[in-house]
Amino acid sequence: MAAAVTVAISAAAWPGAAAEGASGTDCPVARADIERLEGRITPNVCKFLQRQLAFGAMPTGEPPLPGAHALEHPRVVAYLDIFDPVATLWEAGGSPKSDHRVIGAAIAGSLNMVPDLRYTGTNVVADGGMVMFGQWNTATVKGHKVAYPQIARNVLGDDGKTIQARRYYDRHVLVRDTLPDAPEGLFDGIADSGRPPAPGRGHASMTETQLPDRLTAWNTGNTDALLRRMNGARLAGPGLAEPLRTQTGQRDYLQRLFDRADLELKAGQVAFGKTTTYVEWHGTVTRKQAAPTGEKSVTVPFGIVERFGPDGVWELYFDTLPILADQETISGLLARLTTP
Repeated sequence: MAAAVTVAISAAAWPGAAAEGASGTDCPVARADIERLEGRITPNVCKFLQRQLAFGAMPTGEPPLPGAHALEHPRVVAYLDIFDPVATLWEAGGSPKSDHRVIGAAIAGSLNMVPDLRYTGTNVVADGGMVMFGQWNTATVKGHKVAYPQIARNVLGDDGKTIQARRYYDRHVLVRDTLPDAPEGLFDGIADSGRPPAPGRGHASMTETQLPDRLTAWNTGNTDALLRRMNGARLAGPGLAEPLRTQTGQRDYLQRLFDRADLELKAGQVAFGKTTTYVEWHGTVTRKQAAPTGEKSVTVPFGIVERFGPDGVWELYFDTLPILADQETISGLLARLTTP
């Protein structure tokens, strides 16, 4: 069922959006540590980028102690410096967290599980009051090296502190090669097949006028509509070792998702850069779960970020774990990642 469309094309209505004119500032310190930085880089964006990058590069040292003292750990302090005291944070598969104490306890738990977590900036697009921050994460989970992409979507205040944050990444990568009883990947077996696209550069783009139809396609599981404007683009997403180049492979990938899940999404933030566009869809996913009396529907928070980049790049960011397992199973798997 298609949701009503209210597309947030920019963050102009949020505090901080009018901090500077369209030219903004160059922010050379942050730009040096980001692969591609585009959009309206205002002073509050620059402050946010510097805080975000500082936490990503900071060594943890000894992991945070449990309890209230965790909030005094230097890396937890650096993380909380990104957020306004009344900020909310939504991470893949969960409900929004609010308050520094709750957000601080969450990052302290993560640093206990992966104390060597680091990240660098990849593709970032800003619009004054909002930033889509692409990053590449690396960590060691129970002796296994993992690396995965993530989108940190942040709405900012005038001081560059995050007011509302959402994080898009696939948690399955944390358990896939780490726990022997981890669920099989949602997209296992998906590969290119059929005629490859003609030689040349693919094209992936999105305009403001196309967004309502795009949302309808996601909510109705219309693979043809999602593929129609990709024009030979390469599809990268969770569960794929290499981007899919053929329409057959891409259609199989999307159909696997729609066969296992019903999406009920609304339009989120959109960021247009010079070469890159980010589009956020946020809402719920209903997973079909086998039960003794038939199929049981389970609805959980969910979201997708699409990135349309240069040279025919089309990327998807979302968490597959809520589609693969119930919350009790997921909690059990993640809890075991923290044990020796």
